Parts: sequence; structure tokens; C-alpha cells
Amino acid sequence: MATAPETTLIFDFDSTIVAAEGLDEIARIALVDDPDREAKVLVIEGITRDGMEGRIGIDESLRRRLAMLTITRAHVAEVVKLLKKQIAPSFRRSKAAVRRNAANIRVVSSGFREYVVPVCAELGIAAEHVIANEFRWSKDGVAIGYDVDSPLAKPRGKPAAVRALKLTGTVVAVGDGATDCEIRDHGAAQEFVAYCENIERESVVARADRVVRSVDELLWIYGLPGAPSYPKSRMVALLLENIHPDAADHLRNEGYKVEALSDALPEAELTRALKGVSILGIRSKTRVTAAALASADRLLSIGCFCIGTEQVDRAAAGARGVAVFNAPYSNTRSVVELAIGEIVMLFRRAIESDRILHAGGWRKSAQGCREVRGKTLGIVGYGHIGSQLSVLAEAMGMQVLYHDIAEVMPLGNARKAKSFAELLAKSDVVSLHVDGRRENTHLIGERELKRMRSGAVLVNLSRGHIVDLDALAASLKAGHLGGAAVDVFPAEPNSNKESFDTPLRGIPNVLLTAHIGGSTAEAQQGIGVFVANRLVDHVNTGATAGCVNLPEIALPPTPRAHRFLHLHRNQPGVLAEINGILARRRINILGQSLRTDEATGYVVTDVNKTYDDAVVDELRAVAGTIRFRVLY
Repeated sequence: MATAPETTLIFDFDSTIVAAEGLDEIARIALVDDPDREAKVLVIEGITRDGMEGRIGIDESLRRRLAMLTITRAHVAEVVKLLKKQIAPSFRRSKAAVRRNAANIRVVSSGFREYVVPVCAELGIAAEHVIANEFRWSKDGVAIGYDVDSPLAKPRGKPAAVRALKLTGTVVAVGDGATDCEIRDHGAAQEFVAYCENIERESVVARADRVVRSVDELLWIYGLPGAPSYPKSRMVALLLENIHPDAADHLRNEGYKVEALSDALPEAELTRALKGVSILGIRSKTRVTAAALASADRLLSIGCFCIGTEQVDRAAAGARGVAVFNAPYSNTRSVVELAIGEIVMLFRRAIESDRILHAGGWRKSAQGCREVRGKTLGIVGYGHIGSQLSVLAEAMGMQVLYHDIAEVMPLGNARKAKSFAELLAKSDVVSLHVDGRRENTHLIGERELKRMRSGAVLVNLSRGHIVDLDALAASLKAGHLGGAAVDVFPAEPNSNKESFDTPLRGIPNVLLTAHIGGSTAEAQQGIGVFVANRLVDHVNTGATAGCVNLPEIALPPTPRAHRFLHLHRNQPGVLAEINGILARRRINILGQSLRTDEATGYVVTDVNKTYDDAVVDELRAVAGTIRFRVLY
């Protein structure tokens, strides 16, 4: 790789290297026993903001704050422990890279050496590279003032301190405050970068040459050692449909910029929203069409925070090199528990009783009410959900029949029906747990409903198009079926603000729920963490384990190597051409993996870090290439 010209980074400390203001934190500690602590801390924080945004000078800011405090060495020791825990997330993630560049890093802070130096040491920044104010101490360890003659205790002190270093090459000032911008404005640096990982001040951003939100982004911009192939802080993750906040937190902690919306987006809005987005998270309502994907100029992966992936045009995504992930098992228990509860409620006709009592009436009767014990449960689709439902139902004394197009082994005493027709004819309750393929449209229609036992009940927690709702409504009204529970519908609102209608409304002993089968706190949290991990793993390492539309490769990180990710159409000769290019360029291969499916091939190659950048252009130009990425 090309060697970058020497660059010196001049970092601010407060709200840049650490996600806090050191003197404000000392105030909270020193005033812990003061009855007016909260009010005084608010005043001190206000003075800090005025100084950072340039409304008052640093001399006034320091004088006014310190006049309100009695600081001891014990307070400083305590704040050092606190600030070490508050090192900004990207500095923690990129600690090794910061250490590699420590010789070309200076920390110039209006804070105090007593706490700045030990915190910077955690990042490998030597004490002699830290310029800051210093306290003056009494013999018994109480701060009795500070060095008022230090440049950093005076207006425009940071430019003076940096000029005194007599640095050569490119000098870049990096910070969140007006005093950091002054380093460039008064000729001590060529550029000023507003650092906004911890706080973003509009007045400071307006004066910046560049704006960054992570230290890895800064290293990447200036081509410094240890920089990533592309900074995560420049990647946007768009999460729709009220995905669990743990997913957003995980992505933010990894360094991505996260935008979250509570509703689904229709195609036209999604098409506009996908521009510049690297990661998309959805649930079941958002339809990701080929047209929407065509506008996704930077999209790397889609996470379906649910079981199904039918809402995504997986072929179109694969053709663009976009990996699609889901959570096939994370909400199994939630769906099963709802199914069990609905079966009991239907057998006891509790829905009708509830409506009567809510209307001010009273009906105490056993007419039409039955136990589930001894009844036959017919499960259509004996996968993860169907088989777990089987176990719980049997524990409640039910007999279980199941039907599945795949050959699956029964659990417990469950028995496979000889045919779908037999299951319908012999079951007191039929519960549907099939996938959303088109062939399953109206799997339950007028003919199938007539085959069901008189008085039987139907439960659908799978897909909305599986049941012909008009036929189901007619069967219920005619008194053939005794009840139904439906959680999924052919057409569902995109948000809670929209109205909803179905032919099942108002029919006795019909339980309608708004696609909540997997909507428990436990399931949504599990799904959020599971899918977010898959998305992060794919972007960080290129791994496609669990991907539903691309060849699956499980990969470790890339220590001491660069990784070439080559996704291409599955056609002869691609691997030979890739390896031919690497051989001609005399690039040492440290490891290589290849997987293919009917449409796509995926080659992952780890190589030595030193190579001619022209190889990247050659690999991108290989015939059949869909997407090529470099990771390091």
C-alpha cells in the first residue's frame, strides 16, 4: 500500500478522547457533600459550554469554574478512574491503531495534566506528548490554584502551544471546541477537524474543514497506519418497524451511524431512504423490491428481524451482492405460547364471554366450552415452531397429528398423518406453521374447511395468504367451524396509525391479533441481538454464515492480513482468473475460501498487507464480478 506523508494529529482531550469534560466530572466528585451540588454542577457545565463554543475566553472559563471548587489529589485520582472508563468508544475499538500512531499524536488540552496524562497513557500516548494546564498544590494535597502563566490558561493559548512544538509536515487540529478551531485559524495547523463522536456543536462544525465521528474515520481520511479499509462511522444503518433497541445499540457500539423509524416504509419512500444506506433492518411489513434495491447505492446487507424473508426480493439482492439475513428460530417460543393460549381461549369460548362482560352483561355458562385435554391437535408444518408446539400440547394431554412435505421425525408421541386430508378430518384444532412460499397460497380454502370436523377450530400464526379469509368467514358464520384465531393477514397496515379491515370482524369466537406472534420482549430482544450480530459480522469480516441468498462462508477476523471479498456470477474460470492476477502480482495468499450456489460464487482471499493497489482494479474488472470489497 502507498505510504502516507507524515501527518501530526493535535487532539483535544475533553469530549474528544474521552466522552466527558474532566473538570465537570471533578466538580461532581468534589461537591458530593454540598447541599447545592446539582445547582452548582449545572452552573459549571454552563461555563464549560460557553468556553467550548467561544462565548467566553478560556481564562475566564477556568477562573470561574475553579473558584467554585475545592479540589484534592484524592478527587483527581477518582476522576482518573472515571475518565478511563469514559474513553470514547472508537478510541477503545481502535486502541491498537492509536498506539501505532502515538509518535505523531499530540494532546493539547485546556484541562489538567494530572488527569489527562494517565488517561492518555491507556492509549499509548506518552506524557511528553501531552500539553495541558497544571494545578498548584498545598502540602496537604489541596489545589490552591493553577499555572496562570501557561499558554493554555490564556486566550488563544492552544495555537501558541502548538507553534512552540515546531512541527513539520501536515498538522491537523482535532477537537470539539472553538479553542481547537483556533489552532488552524492562527496558523499553527493546516486543517481543523470537528470531532463529533461525543458531542456536536453547530458553531464548531460550521468552521471545520472536515467533520468526523470516530478516530478510525480520521485515520482513514489521512491514510495513517492502522486505518480501516472504510470507516464504520461513515456507514449508515437504517432500522425500520420498531426493531428492538438492543439492535441499534449494538450497531452504534460497533461504530455505525444508526437511524431508526417505528413504521414500515412504502416502496417509493424506501427507494429514497436507501440512498447512502449500508445496512437495512426490517421486520415483516417492509417490502424490499428490485426497484427499491436499484436505488441502494451502498447497501451491503439486509437484516430481517423476524423469521421470514419473503418480503425481500432475495434474487435481486443477490444480483447486487447484498446479503440477506434473518432470525429463523429466535421467536419460536413466543409463537408457540401464543398458539397454546389461543387454543385454550377458543375451546373455552372465553372471547365471547370477555365481550359480553365488557359490554356490561353477564353470562356464566358451560355451553360449548371444552377442555383441550384428550383433543387432537393437527399441526401443519412440523418445523421448529410446529415441533415445539407439539411438545407443549402433548404435555397438556392433547394427541398430536402433523403433516409436513419434508420427512421429519416426530417428537414424543406425535404421529405423522397419512395425508393432509386425514389431518383435517381427524383434528379438533388445526394450527398452521408453514412458510410463505407462493405454493402455500390458500392452503386452507373452502374445500379444506369443509373437510375439517364440525365444531373444530383453526389457528393461523404463519402467513396471511395461507388462508382464504372469505371462505373461513363463511364457514364460521354457517356454524361449521367452532372458532378461529388469526394473527396474520394478506394485507396489513404499515403502521398503527392506519385502519384495518377483515371479513372476520365481528364473528363470535374469533380471536384477531395484529401479527404479534413473535412480539414478546424476550423474542424481540433475542432477534435484535442475533440479526445485528449477523450484520456486523458480514460487514466486518465478509462472513455469510446464515445468509439466505448468497453462498455461506463462516470467517474469522483478518489479523495481520488484508482480505479480498469477490462475489461473482457462478461461471467457469473466475477462480482461475483471480488467482492468476494474484500470481502475476506476486501476492502471497495466506488463506482462501470458495463457495458457490446456482447463481453466485464467493471467493474470500487473505493476503499479505503489501501489494500494488492496481491489483484491486484488476480484480474488480474480472468478468462476472458482482461486488468486490477489501477489508483490513
